Amino acid sequence: MSGPTALRRGRAWRRGGVTVSVLVTAGVVTAAIAGFGGSDPGTAPSSTLPPATAQVTKQTLIDAQKENGTLGYGRETSVANRLGGTVTALADIGVTVKRGATLFRVDNTPVVLLYGTLPVYRALASGTEGDDVKQFERELRNLGYTGFTVDTKYSSYTATAVKKWQKKLGLTQTGTVELGRVVYAPGKVRVATQKVGAGDSAPAGTAVLTMTRTARVVTVNLDVSDQRLATKDATVAVTTPDGKQAGGTITKIATIIDTSGTDPTTKIEVTIALASPAGGFTDASVDVNFTVAERKDVLTVPIAALLALAEGGYGVQIVEGESTRIVAVQAGLFSGGRVEVSGGGLTEGATVGMAT
Repeated sequence: MSGPTALRRGRAWRRGGVTVSVLVTAGVVTAAIAGFGGSDPGTAPSSTLPPATAQVTKQTLIDAQKENGTLGYGRETSVANRLGGTVTALADIGVTVKRGATLFRVDNTPVVLLYGTLPVYRALASGTEGDDVKQFERELRNLGYTGFTVDTKYSSYTATAVKKWQKKLGLTQTGTVELGRVVYAPGKVRVATQKVGAGDSAPAGTAVLTMTRTARVVTVNLDVSDQRLATKDATVAVTTPDGKQAGGTITKIATIIDTSGTDPTTKIEVTIALASPAGGFTDASVDVNFTVAERKDVLTVPIAALLALAEGGYGVQIVEGESTRIVAVQAGLFSGGRVEVSGGGLTEGATVGMAT
């Protein structure tokens, strides 16, 4: 819990002849005390004791939260046939496809995987210029072809290298990279599903397969109210079904629309890379423990002891024998029903009042 929630009205009592109206917010009390200087540690003591008390303790507070996650290969990406024609072969489900290898074949010609983040959106030919040209030329160089400059211009030298590449693939040597001959991914991929079978007609735009990353990851869909848990590069603890723990790091955060329920809801999708193998599990449900903040050796009180003072800020009611006084405090981390507090006049072991 990161702090108090909306106020709701509670009850009133009399303290030393002064009426104290109480508003409770997740255990936090708002004290509107007429003529009572709540922020002054030297305020005249009251003779009326609170209904309950607790002690100020020194301890470590941790803002942590456990959520359900899914161990798998992350979100699937659909791959469409942009060439049109008949699908004559597909990479097998579960197979890893690397740079330069074939994802599927159309009319018995290969559709090739290359590495990059810019999707294909046009054919490439002599005279074409743009970032997509540079991305393709870089990959052509990585495949071992030379004789051209890796830049944003598709030159005649690039076309010559492309013809050599096309010859190796068994394609007609045109020097032009037709739209749909290449599919880009950030790295090697794993074939997750086949949407069509060999021999099926696949007009341009037909989804033929889905692919994922090759490393297993954990995916957690958080409520928007828990967005504080989603911090890139933060570490988490993952517990697998056999009770073993593995460390993980948040590598990606995305806002998605969850349509699994009756009404679509906005979720925060968190992707976690594992620091070590998670046994032999794939597509398993796991527990993910997020740690947002930690405060070591701080003074704490129950949240129900925290007063929201009428003049602003927070305070606690110190109980000393048969008398009480209000001390202003700074509220810090809320966790496990307690809150970090600091301020003059607070000591470990002191007694504080609570509303209930």
